[in-house]
Amino acid sequence: MTHEKEIVEPVDLCMPDGRLNPAAIGWTRRPLHRANLRGWGRAKRWEYWGIVTPTHIVGLVASSLDYAGVHGVYVLDRATKVETGKDVVVPFARGVVMPPVSGAGTVCARGDGLSIDIGQTAEGSTIRATAPGIEIDLVVPLPPGHESLGVVVPWSTRRFQYTVKDVGRPVRGSLRVNGTTHTVAEDDSFAVLDHGRGKWPYAITWNWAAGSGPDVSIQLGGKWTDGTGSTENALFTGGRLHKLGAELRWSYDRRDWLRPWRISGDRVEVEFHPFHEKVSRTNLGVVASETHQCFGHFSGWAQADDGERVALDGLVGWAEEAQNRW
Repeated sequence: MTHEKEIVEPVDLCMPDGRLNPAAIGWTRRPLHRANLRGWGRAKRWEYWGIVTPTHIVGLVASSLDYAGVHGVYVLDRATKVETGKDVVVPFARGVVMPPVSGAGTVCARGDGLSIDIGQTAEGSTIRATAPGIEIDLVVPLPPGHESLGVVVPWSTRRFQYTVKDVGRPVRGSLRVNGTTHTVAEDDSFAVLDHGRGKWPYAITWNWAAGSGPDVSIQLGGKWTDGTGSTENALFTGGRLHKLGAELRWSYDRRDWLRPWRISGDRVEVEFHPFHEKVSRTNLGVVASETHQCFGHFSGWAQADDGERVALDGLVGWAEEAQNRW
């Protein structure tokens, strides 16, 4: 169990004046928040999808930071470690479409040879994206009763974030890289959604880890939620969410990102063993970011609501550190 409040009815994220709605603070098992953000300059909106197959890892991001749209498509060949990708920055986020509710409506982003189109209905999502050397055409079904973690993180009444972490979704379709088509099959692939809407402080650091396997997934976060009373930690078994309320301890070597990571705390004891590091850096002066996203395997356990320690050995996914001035 957790000390955090579970929200069970639809709620607006913001008050009419743009401040955080106190009734929105809490967590959900399905998307119930409407991100009615107001004002310009500090608002951040994004959709990130990560897809893991036996042969590839795919990442897609469409975002609006008010003053810019930052979009990207990335593919890692797990056997050769060859990376193929494209990142673009679009001034003032021109042409970006971001719906206010997760799982409903259309997401669109365009720029310099890159396109991302995401359709969302009650039955699931479709993901279509193109970039030089890359074509992605995927269906992400939403199984009946599937639960995801929604959390509002309150730094203050004017700085807050709503995130949905939807881990372990089935996915099928095709991935074409440099002229070769690869089939994505539901029985051995999975997708992860990071849906974000909020108003952020200028400088922030976060940790994020997500891993999945048959019937078990793990979602862990840190640093950016510390001291807010909210966490984005959860275990998923058979599609059901077990909320982990305590803040976690993250230990890793910033001189060697491929050494094992350790993530521990109340109801969690995890080791993460990377096999590849993706490094992303942007420096536009007052706006800068640096992300080290490592892909790898999990081991350890997390405790379900009934006290059972659920093994995480063999789950595949990622762990990352991101530092942003934005």
